[in-house]
Amino acid sequence: MGTDRPDVAQARCDFSLPSYVAAPVHAGPAPAAQGSGATPAGCPSTPLSRGRFFDPVIPLSKKQELLPSAAGSLTRCSIRRVDPAVVQARFVDGAGQEHQIPWLHAAAESPLEECVPVQRFPVLKGRRVAPGWWWTATSGRHVHYGFGAMRTQVMLLDRDPQVTALACRPVELMWRGRGGKTVSHAPHLMARLADGSGVLIDCAGARGAGRRLIQRAIHVEAAAEAAGWHYRVVGAPTPAVEANVRWLAGYRHPRCAPSGLSSVSECFRMPRPLVEGVRLLGDPIAVWPAVFHALWRGVLSTALHRPLHERALTVSTYPGAGAHL
Repeated sequence: MGTDRPDVAQARCDFSLPSYVAAPVHAGPAPAAQGSGATPAGCPSTPLSRGRFFDPVIPLSKKQELLPSAAGSLTRCSIRRVDPAVVQARFVDGAGQEHQIPWLHAAAESPLEECVPVQRFPVLKGRRVAPGWWWTATSGRHVHYGFGAMRTQVMLLDRDPQVTALACRPVELMWRGRGGKTVSHAPHLMARLADGSGVLIDCAGARGAGRRLIQRAIHVEAAAEAAGWHYRVVGAPTPAVEANVRWLAGYRHPRCAPSGLSSVSECFRMPRPLVEGVRLLGDPIAVWPAVFHALWRGVLSTALHRPLHERALTVSTYPGAGAHL
């Protein structure tokens, strides 16, 4: 949860963008494939970017439209993708029973979002954020995280309306690499979407994704696509988005709006500054938590890629919804 309120500054709301869409991230050109001075024949002329691949605050449905790949600095065909049919999945169910079955069967039949982590994160000296647990408003359960960048992604996914469940490292994918050596990779996070599909997610830190992750991402992406899933390597959101969403996360629990959000939604049918709507609704001490909860749930919309303050223009996302909220 947030500890410091975002800086107060004047800002106007841009209603042409959803409230959670931040400015796009542009990554610089990446080096050519290792061991080659030029792009291999048949490969795209422009290598895929490394580091901050995309802004993870963009809704998942739009991620596929804007950034269709999660692979890193290597070009797509510089590494031969593994056959998804031979990829194995290892996971531990809620009862503590370990399973190892073909990945395509696990993705189609197993509730991976209910599994416990197959690998724990160690406590490392010198890290600012130790492993911990995040209470998700999405499912009402705690989700484990291992480091700061991962906690940020759990927070952002918890606010995404398309996500119905989250899990930390619920599955480990295994395949045969060079010389028949077993290669395995457990993505940091898994999200179940409203349409029943899933997303496997790896979180890159401030320095971007390492070469080892990039190489394995190509195989994991192929396995996810074969199962009708998606795979993404995510970077950090913009500082303003992270600060604003972290502040709103402090009001994600339903107890912040015990009387519902219908009156809040009706008050902001027309765009108005936050503080004006709060004064119209009643006692600010009682109303502010409900308004922040409405912003967290997406019932209200404002420009979260700009500093959030009391004069930020805000409008109802679902005008006329009334008792449905």
